[in-house]
Amino acid sequence: MSIQVNRLSDPTVRAFVTAVNSHDQTAFRDVLAPGATMSDDGSDRDIADWTDREVFSSNGHMDVENESDGGRTLIVTYRNDTWGEMRTKWQFTVEGGKVSRFETGQA
Repeated sequence: MSIQVNRLSDPTVRAFVTAVNSHDQTAFRDVLAPGATMSDDGSDRDIADWTDREVFSSNGHMDVENESDGGRTLIVTYRNDTWGEMRTKWQFTVEGGKVSRFETGQA
């Protein structure tokens, strides 16, 4: 059973998931803090390169199964045209209403 995006607890994380699912690159960039960082399976990645490849050019989509840590940690069924579907964990650091860091990996 997934959680509707509009019911996610943290408004910044909600905006992040909404931008990913609507493939809205402008809204996605707007939710990130200047100099935001990320990691995938424990390795730091370039956000622009990673999101282009894993989200925007491959039709990425997040179905949120569960949230914890006030909505800053999500368990997600993530799918894209490259890898298909996988269960992933996403952890967000939010400062001043922007995502300053997110970490994702297999759950």
